[in-house]
Amino acid sequence: MSVDLAVIGAGPAGGNAALEAARHGLSVTLIEESQAPGGQVWRAPAPGLAAGSDADAKAGAALRAAIAAAPLTCLQGARVWLIGRTRAGFRIDLVRDGASEAIETRALLLATGAHERVVPFPGWTLPGVIGLAGATILLKSQKMLPGRRTVVAGCGPLLSVVAAGILKAGGKVVALVDLDSRADWLAALPALAARPDLLARGAGWALSILRAGVPRFARHTVVAADGDQALAGVSIAPCDEDGVPVAGAAPRRFEADALAIGHGLVPDTAATRLVGAEHHFDAGRGGWHGVRDADMRSSLDGVWLAGEAGGIGGAAVAALSGRLAGAAVAHAAGRLDAASYAALAAPLRGQLARAGRAGGAMARMMRPRAGMAGAIPPETVVCRCEDVTRAEIDAAIAAGAREVNQLKQWTRCGMGPCQGRMCGEAAAGILADHVGGREAAGLWTGRAPLRPVPMAALLGQFDYADIPIPPPAPP
Repeated sequence: MSVDLAVIGAGPAGGNAALEAARHGLSVTLIEESQAPGGQVWRAPAPGLAAGSDADAKAGAALRAAIAAAPLTCLQGARVWLIGRTRAGFRIDLVRDGASEAIETRALLLATGAHERVVPFPGWTLPGVIGLAGATILLKSQKMLPGRRTVVAGCGPLLSVVAAGILKAGGKVVALVDLDSRADWLAALPALAARPDLLARGAGWALSILRAGVPRFARHTVVAADGDQALAGVSIAPCDEDGVPVAGAAPRRFEADALAIGHGLVPDTAATRLVGAEHHFDAGRGGWHGVRDADMRSSLDGVWLAGEAGGIGGAAVAALSGRLAGAAVAHAAGRLDAASYAALAAPLRGQLARAGRAGGAMARMMRPRAGMAGAIPPETVVCRCEDVTRAEIDAAIAAGAREVNQLKQWTRCGMGPCQGRMCGEAAAGILADHVGGREAAGLWTGRAPLRPVPMAALLGQFDYADIPIPPPAPP
């Protein structure tokens, strides 16, 4: 299959990019790992379950309906594992329905979204401890509660989203633990005023939490989770603005069978790293992200970036950047003349600027805290896949590891199925304290496979008789 444009990721950014490009006559293939478009924020409910009635549910339903009606191909349940250059553009290898297939495209648009940052703490590997993003999947897609008694902890707007979602579904939130102070939230209000719709939704979440009598602990952090075979309790303590527990402060414990926790979002740069795009570090935008210009063009010819892959900004920014990127690809392909493109792009850039003020404020509240990685106790597991502890990472640094890829080679941290998505930020943060900062610690090298794929899907059906045997070498 060969197309004008392949879009990887069918969330707000990728879905809108594909629709915009198809609207201008490009042949478009939209590739989505989940079973339906929508991404994390606009996630579809599981088959047989009723869709929600909130703004995100309606936006997701509208996007899926538009994609279904558009003149484009949408590959759902498709896991991309390799992207390579060809003479004409790019080749994308993916696995779908248990079989491997390839797509060739003249242009590539990456809308790979973000993943969650969870800074490790004692007990974080216990059953019952999940990310805030994981909790939203349970609530939105599966219509399930994380547990009977849940502590919601971390930073950013997902705290209120998850806590209010649990309460609406009939669950109990025993504590809401926020790294940010009340002053931090007040300081963000002027930027949030650019999105009165978000302010109204946030006020509604806050009101439901207040009415339920949920105790809120500002400028606090989780210091430990305990339990035998599963979570039984969560201990919290006051912290400073860098996320470090206050010395001498007595922890407070809550009985709970679930802890939903998240320390912000990180741009998913696995694909942008694999294709060799330029990256920039900005803690206020989630950390390392792909560099793009005003037309959403990356540093590479033929590659565009939309949504969180170019920095954390929220669903509204993602959707608008997707539309702009799709139009820019159409313009570059000669399907949209300069005047028409300028007329389309100008209002989109204005809307992006307004949405970006609010999205930027929320992204800054989810920034990585400077002291949290350094406060991880030595015996705490950092890399869950390879069972690497903080002490082992410290030993590698003491032995001379000075860059994240070197640290990975010496400890196997980040070599498991998650490819560093769970542990990479924490490991890099520990290293950063010894080498002069997060930028000095470097960026993980992009490698295939981008996602774990079954070997059987790549090999297909064969037996030894199918293997070509070369003739013996002449004597």
